[in-house]
Amino acid sequence: MPQIKEILQTMDYGPSPEASDHVTAWLEKHSEGFTHFIDGAFVSPENVEFFEVSDPARATPLGCVAQGTTDDVGKAVDAARRAFRTWSKLPGHTRARYLYAIARHIQKRERFLSVLETMDNGKPIRESRDIDIPLVARHFYHHAGWAELIETEFPGHAPVGVCGQIIPWNFPLLMLAWKIAPALAAGNTIVLKPAEFTPLTALAFAEICREVGLPAGVVNIVTGDGRTGAALVEHPGVDKVAFTGSTEVGRLIRQETAGSGKKLSLELGGKSPFIVFDDADLDGAVEGVVDAIWFNQGQVCCAGSRLLVQEGVADRFHSKLKTRMETLRVGSPLDKSVDVGAIVAPVQLDRIRELVEKGKAEGGTMWQASTPMPENGCFFPPTLFTDVEPSSTVAEVEIFGPVAVSMTFRTPEEAIQLANNTRYGLAASIWTENVNLSLDVAARVKAGVVWVNCTNMFDAGAGFGGYRESGFGREGGREGLYEYLAPVWEKGLAKGQPAAKPDLSALPAERAAEGAAEGVALATSTPTIDRTAKLYVGGKQARPDSGYSYTVRNGRGEPAGQAGLGNRKDIRNAVEAAAKASSWGGVTAHNRAQVLYYLAENLQTRSAEFEARLASLTGVSPEAAAEEVGAAIRRTFWYAAWADKFDGHVHATKSRHVTLAINEPWGVVGVVCPDEAPLLGFVSLVLPAIAMGNRVVAVPSASQPLLATDFYQVLDTSDVPAGVVNIVTGESDALAKVLADHDEVAALWYVGSAEGSAAVEKASAGNLKATWVSHGRSRNWLSASEGQGRDYLRHATQVKNIWVPYGE
Repeated sequence: MPQIKEILQTMDYGPSPEASDHVTAWLEKHSEGFTHFIDGAFVSPENVEFFEVSDPARATPLGCVAQGTTDDVGKAVDAARRAFRTWSKLPGHTRARYLYAIARHIQKRERFLSVLETMDNGKPIRESRDIDIPLVARHFYHHAGWAELIETEFPGHAPVGVCGQIIPWNFPLLMLAWKIAPALAAGNTIVLKPAEFTPLTALAFAEICREVGLPAGVVNIVTGDGRTGAALVEHPGVDKVAFTGSTEVGRLIRQETAGSGKKLSLELGGKSPFIVFDDADLDGAVEGVVDAIWFNQGQVCCAGSRLLVQEGVADRFHSKLKTRMETLRVGSPLDKSVDVGAIVAPVQLDRIRELVEKGKAEGGTMWQASTPMPENGCFFPPTLFTDVEPSSTVAEVEIFGPVAVSMTFRTPEEAIQLANNTRYGLAASIWTENVNLSLDVAARVKAGVVWVNCTNMFDAGAGFGGYRESGFGREGGREGLYEYLAPVWEKGLAKGQPAAKPDLSALPAERAAEGAAEGVALATSTPTIDRTAKLYVGGKQARPDSGYSYTVRNGRGEPAGQAGLGNRKDIRNAVEAAAKASSWGGVTAHNRAQVLYYLAENLQTRSAEFEARLASLTGVSPEAAAEEVGAAIRRTFWYAAWADKFDGHVHATKSRHVTLAINEPWGVVGVVCPDEAPLLGFVSLVLPAIAMGNRVVAVPSASQPLLATDFYQVLDTSDVPAGVVNIVTGESDALAKVLADHDEVAALWYVGSAEGSAAVEKASAGNLKATWVSHGRSRNWLSASEGQGRDYLRHATQVKNIWVPYGE
């Protein structure tokens, strides 16, 4: 045995194994196999197909788990539906007591759950014990509070219904808590499918639910592989799908749920930048890299796997990083002295190896720590790539393993360009001692979570979720609870009568000359000057690329004018103009408000003209036309008022940090307007989007587009910058499909038919843009509850959470 002085010289760690006897006894108790937890009880094991679950560190079986079938999923959804009738009507205080009890029981079994998680997943016991399980308890405590406050803090909202939740294998119990806790707090019931590699802590959680007396059917857990998950997504009795996993599977889920009316939130992959500036604390940044990419063996969706290091300190930083890598210990995850545990399964280990070989073949320089590797189990050494190009495979693809790639940059501008050079946008980590630089970069990087001089910080009080192809929706915090609530007004909307599709023929309209049929002399009065309605792109009137126009008819079916037939190229031009107007998002909220107030002022000045035009085109009474124009003016004023008041939050999270939840604009938003209320519907959708700093490509009512083309004259006189609002007339559904396909469009709102809604949602899977569609349900645009409100502003923004050191 070495002496203490020898140990102090080498700083070698001895083994420090964690006992697993309690977990082993629990596994032996279930040696006949684990079955589904449905309607408050574990189902009978008769006629059940099982699959094996293994310990990835030892490559030994832990137990057998039931393979869920379509019938099993159906029974679980039915149980959740029955339970929803009672659970959703319980007072928030009652639900809070159940969540509080779950949190307490998790704490009482903290060590048991930590050991079980480590054996099932392969992560080091230190991480399970010190990070995962305490955060699980924290989520249930936090959301017990939201359950208590929900009636007062979320007025006008109701639970969504039955939630189908699918969680990944990298943080099995923590991901369960992220999804179940807010769903229960909001009054929903749940069918959850854990990952096939790591279902055991979910089944242990089911026992805790039973132990605390949670009503039967409120939480149901069905185990299985991807087929089980697909059955859950497809089930018509599910009202909301929440998925955490790969972008590829998320895209399939978006396509499958299209048109179903199911609410959807996706937390998907990432390739997060870890930016080190030359004034950073390099030793602190090195420890940050350890936490960013070798935490949980790099099997983290927000892992800081792309190191961007300023050129002047790159060599020194890489030298320090390699020295630190040599001290990382890889081995049994139940050893409390181990830093890096096992990869979750052989198939994942094979994928990591394949991508690493591809990185070497593409010219990257690979460096691996020389730490001893266990002979058995799924292990991979900490790995660093340098000399890689931004377009190389290892710099673009999410490896999901302990592999970091490093590139250099010269200026902050170049760092931002490299950071945003990805299809993902989940997280970013910024290291600098310059507070101005850190916040400037945090504002410009396209990521849902930004950590300043820290990384992989999580808390139930702060939202987590991504931009771009990292998904949409948030988990945690106030913003995360909205994912499990629905506005009462929206839930109550009825299916509208399908609108008659206008004739968009480019042929000249048939119109007999006055008096010709009777053979009388033609009128000799001077005709009015023809009004030419064009598209509105980049602040200018533009002829449609097709060269065609169609006849717009008034309420009596008579020709009232022509509007351009926009096509794919017109949408392309409009999106390009909107993208160039990006400075609108950086304008102060006060300045945006002033522009909108001016817009309302100019619309008021021309109100008589718009009233007459509306009555003439739609055939409504002068009183109804005056009511719609008056509502449009008030709505413009209302969104002007909100432009500088729809604030974010400062979340109370971990000590020595302040977490800023910032409402950011999406960027380019597509808006497809309804046929009814052609002026008010247009204003009600365009105004909240631009009030929040977005730029809009709007498709107005196809049957009555001339109100929108008249409106661009008001835009021209109201200091609205070119490209902020673009208007393309034509066939609504065809243009909506082009907008949904366009990768530069970050979000798309569609008010129209159920078929058009389904087409938009399905096409949006291309770049996983957020959509808000009507599913053919009509709303009263004159109503202040249905036609305007904070719900519109929420849909016009995405929340970025920025973690900043505070009080150190």
